[in-house]
Amino acid sequence: MKEVAILLLLAIMLNGCGSSGAVQSPSASVWQAQMSGGVGGTAPSDPGSAGFSFNTQFTVSSGGTLSISSFQLLNSDTCYGNVGPTPSGTLTVTYNSADQITAGTFSFSIPSSAGDAITLTSTSVTGTVNVNSSNTLSGVTIVGTWALVPGSSGSSCLATSGTFKMTQTGT
Repeated sequence: MKEVAILLLLAIMLNGCGSSGAVQSPSASVWQAQMSGGVGGTAPSDPGSAGFSFNTQFTVSSGGTLSISSFQLLNSDTCYGNVGPTPSGTLTVTYNSADQITAGTFSFSIPSSAGDAITLTSTSVTGTVNVNSSNTLSGVTIVGTWALVPGSSGSSCLATSGTFKMTQTGT
């Protein structure tokens, strides 16, 4: 009887454990981000540091590094101007035996040609990992905070921050 109780306890403990490992974002996935908050423009000539949104496509490399294949800032009426070097980021997740994401971290940096930088960070990642399809992500939603840091005194952006929601589509 004692052995049965120990085996039962061991089974319960193992069932609650999560898995982590390299995950993939299908190449057809589009990630859409809506950013709230920030500082609005005070005059027609001041586009403001708010209302950002973007679409991006990426794959997740081993170790969580994102390989960005496309990026499009959807708001041309913001202070941000042109996106400079390619954005960069990381995404790591832990998932349970039912393939549901139980924890995750996300960071994404968007540099501008003027030296401004928007950084998104999150520890709230939900969705599914399809372990039968090379650990492919599907239906993922990421919620977190963002911050904008102006690049120089000549920047038209203001230091500001807010929240964001990013969803995976096309999986």
